[in-house]
Amino acid sequence: MVDAAKPEGSVQKDVRGNVVVSWTGGKDGCYSCYRVMKDGYRVSHLLNFRNVKKTGSHEINPGIIRAQSEALGVPLIQRDFTSYEEEFKKVVADLRAQGEKIDGAAFGHIQTHKMLVDRICRDLQIEQLLPIWKQDSEKVLREIIGCGFEVFVVSAKDGLLGKEWLGRRIDEQFISDLRDLDSHIDPCGEDGEFHTFVADGPMFKKKIVITGSEPVLKEGYWFLNITDYSLQEK
Repeated sequence: MVDAAKPEGSVQKDVRGNVVVSWTGGKDGCYSCYRVMKDGYRVSHLLNFRNVKKTGSHEINPGIIRAQSEALGVPLIQRDFTSYEEEFKKVVADLRAQGEKIDGAAFGHIQTHKMLVDRICRDLQIEQLLPIWKQDSEKVLREIIGCGFEVFVVSAKDGLLGKEWLGRRIDEQFISDLRDLDSHIDPCGEDGEFHTFVADGPMFKKKIVITGSEPVLKEGYWFLNITDYSLQEK
C-alpha cells in the first residue's frame, strides 16, 4: 500500500511502475491518482465502469468522463459491468495481452471495498495502491481543496441533501454547511450521501468548463445532468 504522506509538491519523475486507476470522475479517485503520480508511478490508463443493473450516486454523463481523460492526457477505458471485479480483471488482462505492462492499480477508497480490492490485486498479481485508505475524511477533503482541485457536487441523496446542493463547489464553506446540516454526514460522502466531479486540478493540462446542466431525480438521487461542456486551455 502506498504511503499516505506527502500531499503537496510536484509530481516526481522517477517511474516506480505502471498503474491503472479506478475512475468515477470524482474527487477521491482523482486525488488518489494525483498521489500515486507524486509517489513516482506512471498512470497508464483510467478505468471507468458503469453498473448496468442499477443507478447509483456515481451516475454521470460518460462524455464528460472522456473530457477528463483528455484534460489529463491519460487514456481512458470505459466498460459496462454486471460484476465490477470480473470486468476490472478482464480489462487489465486485455491490456497485458496488447503488450501493456501493468504493475499496480490505484483506488480512491477510504473506508469501503477493501476485500474487493484485495482480491482484484491478488488475482492479477499487481501492487495495491490505496493512498487515502483509513484517512480522516475531513482531512482528505481539506487536502484536496488545498492542492487546488476544482470539485463540485453532481449527485445528492434525496431526503438527505436537496437538489440545491447540486453544483456546489467543494470548499471550506461546503465543509461548514455540511456540518451545520447534519454532523453525521461523512465529509467525503463515504456513505453514498453525494458524489462529485473534478473539473480541474494540479495535474490537469486543460480545465473543464460546464456550460449546460439540469437537475434530475432518479432512483432516490438528485443528479446534475451535464449536457454541455468544453475544454479550456490553462
